[in-house]
Amino acid sequence: MIIADPDHPNIVLSFSYRGFKIQIDKSDFEGQTLYAAWADYAYGCAMAVPCALTRQEAVRNARCWVDQRLEQR
Repeated sequence: MIIADPDHPNIVLSFSYRGFKIQIDKSDFEGQTLYAAWADYAYGCAMAVPCALTRQEAVRNARCWVDQRLEQR
């Protein structure tokens, strides 16, 4: 299957938090700016925040995702 208009990552912010590398991605969907957060760590990569309306919300939710992940250990 070929995607006519693929969504390429547009990383606008990257930072380390408690051993995870968080990358904030910015994209546009039907005129709306959306943000997502990816978390890279020693065992792989995960989409920590699939959708946020602001960059601040994406950062806050990514930090919460990391905190919850570390609490489970």
